[in-house]
Amino acid sequence: MSPGRGESAGKPATRQVPLKRDSAGLPAHAEPRLQPPVRGAGACLLVVATTALLFVRALPAQAIGQGFELERAGQYEQAAAIYLAALRAEPTNLPALLGLERVLPPLSRLGELLPVAQRAAAASPANTALRGVLLRTYVALNEPDSARAVALRWAAAAPRDEAPDREWAMALEDTHRHAAARDVLLAGRRALGRPGAFGIELAELSRLSGDWEGAAREWAGALEDAPVQLPNAASALAEAPEEQRERIARLLSAGTPPPLTRRLAGELLLGWGQPLRAWGVFEPSVAAPSADAAFALRRFADLAGTRSTPDARRVRALALARYADLAPVPGGGAARARADAARAFIEAGDRPAARAVLERVARDSTAPPDAQRLAQRSVVEALIDGGQLDTAAQQLATNSRLSAEDRASLRLRLARARIGAGALDRAESSLAGDSSVEALALQGWIALYRGRLRDAQALFRAAGPYAGDRSDATERTAMLALLQQTPLDSFPELGTALLTLVRGDSLHAVQALRLAAGRLGTGEGGGGRPDLLLLAGRVAARLDTLQQRSALALFDEVVRTAGRGAAAPAAELEWARLLERRAQPAEAIQHLEHLILTYPGSAVVPEARRELERAKGAIPRS
Repeated sequence: MSPGRGESAGKPATRQVPLKRDSAGLPAHAEPRLQPPVRGAGACLLVVATTALLFVRALPAQAIGQGFELERAGQYEQAAAIYLAALRAEPTNLPALLGLERVLPPLSRLGELLPVAQRAAAASPANTALRGVLLRTYVALNEPDSARAVALRWAAAAPRDEAPDREWAMALEDTHRHAAARDVLLAGRRALGRPGAFGIELAELSRLSGDWEGAAREWAGALEDAPVQLPNAASALAEAPEEQRERIARLLSAGTPPPLTRRLAGELLLGWGQPLRAWGVFEPSVAAPSADAAFALRRFADLAGTRSTPDARRVRALALARYADLAPVPGGGAARARADAARAFIEAGDRPAARAVLERVARDSTAPPDAQRLAQRSVVEALIDGGQLDTAAQQLATNSRLSAEDRASLRLRLARARIGAGALDRAESSLAGDSSVEALALQGWIALYRGRLRDAQALFRAAGPYAGDRSDATERTAMLALLQQTPLDSFPELGTALLTLVRGDSLHAVQALRLAAGRLGTGEGGGGRPDLLLLAGRVAARLDTLQQRSALALFDEVVRTAGRGAAAPAAELEWARLLERRAQPAEAIQHLEHLILTYPGSAVVPEARRELERAKGAIPRS
C-alpha cells in the first residue's frame, strides 16, 4: 500500500467540515456577485435569468441549514431526507454528505451513504474531502478491500501526503480495529522513510493497547519533528500505571537521549513525585544557552512550583537560578528570577544557596528597584532564619539600601528570633524606640517570659487585637485569659516554663509547667492549677508515646480537680482526641459523651459533637 504523505503535527481536531452560513443562509462560496449595469429587453431577461440562477444556487445552502437545525433537534429522519435531497440536486455537496455521515448511523441506515459518496467522489476525483468521506464509509461498512482501493488511489495522486493513511487509520481506530490501524500507519511510515511519521497516532494506539513503553518511544520520536507537542506527550504519558512508570523513565533517559526526550522524561519524573531525579535527567537538556532552553527551564520551574515538597521546592529553585543565567536581559528578568530562586531555596531549607543567589542580586547595580529591594530584604531574612542573628543585626545597622519599611519589619523579625533563642535582653534592646503595636506585643511576651505577669497583661492590652496576624492575636488572647486568672504580679517559674516551651524544648517545658501549676495553687480536688496542667497536657500530647501517657494522666487530673471551670471540659476534649490518635475510639467516644452530658453549656461542646461524629465514623477524616 502507499501510506500517507507530507508532514502533520497530529490528528486533526475534527474530520467534519463545519457548516458555515451567512445571515442569508448562503454558504461562503455562494455569495452573490454584483452584475454590471445592463439595458434593454435582452438585458432585463439577463438580469431575471441571473437572479433565478442565484436563487437556485441558494436553495441547497438553505436546505443544509434547515437540515442542520433538524439534526440539532434530534430529528434525524427529517434531516436525512433534506441532506439526500440536496445531494440529488448537487452530488458533490460536502456539508450534505457530512450531515448524512452523522445522522444515518443512529438510524441504522449507513448503507444509504455509500452510493451518494461514490457518486460524489466520481464527480470530483481530486477533492480530498470527498475521498475521505468515501474511505470512512467503506471502513464503517466493513469493506476493507474497497477502503484499501480508495486509499491507494488517493495516495497515488498525492505521493507525499500523509492524509490518506492518517484518514484510513483514524477510521479504523473509530471502529476499534486498532491493530489494523497500526499496520496502516507503520506501512505508511516505511513508505515515507521518516522514522517519526505518524508518531503521535501510533503513540495513542500503543496507549490504547496498554503498551506504555511503545507509546513513550513513539512520543519521543514524534517530538523531533513536532517539539510543540511536548506538553501533550507529557500529559498523555503521565497517566501510565504506576507499575509501568519506571520502565518508561529508563527508556526515555537511557544513554544520551536528545534534549526533547530528556525534557519529556524530566517532566514525567517530576509529576510522578521524583523531583531530584527529574532535575538530574532534565538539566543536561538546557546546558547550552538558547531561548528554547530558557523557555524549557521556566516551564519546568512552574511545574515544580505546583508541588509542595521540599525536594520540589529545591528543584524549582535550581531551575530558576539556571533560568536567570540564561535570561536575555541581564538586569531585569535575571534579577527577578534569582530573587524567586532564592525564595524557593529558603522554602526548601537551603539557606546557604539562597544567600548566595541573593548576594548576586544585591551586588547587581542594574537590577530593577523591586528586585534589588527584595534581594536586600531576603538576605537579612535568610540570615535570621538561619540563626545568624548577629550578622543580621549588622546588616540592619549598615545596609543603607534597605527601605525604612523593610528595616522596621526586619527588626521585629530579629526580635522574635532572639526571643526564641532565649536572648531576652538583646531582643528588648532591638525594640528600643519602636512604639508600634507589633513592638508592644513582643515586649509583652518578653515581660511574660521574665515572669512579670501584670506588665505582660498591660502590654498585650496596649497592643490590641490587630498586632501581627490572626494566629498571633489568638495566642495573645489565650494568654491574657490565663494571666487574668493568675493572682500574682510576678511569677518567674511560669515565665521560665513558657520560655522553655517557645524555645522548642517541649519535654522540659512540660515538667516546668507541672511545677508551676503546683506552685501557683490547687484545684478543688487538691491538684495543681488546672489551666496550666491543661497546657502541659497539650504539649505532652504532641510528643512520643511515653509523654502521651503523661498527657493522659494530666488530662485525667484536670477533669478530676478542676470542678465546673472551663479547663475540665477542654481537658476531656483533648483527652478524647489523644485516645483517637492512639487508636482507642471506644474510649474516646465515652469521654466525648461524658463531656457533652456533664458540661452542656461549655464552649467546647459543638467541637465535641463534631469529634464524636468523627469517632463514630459519621464524618470521614480529611
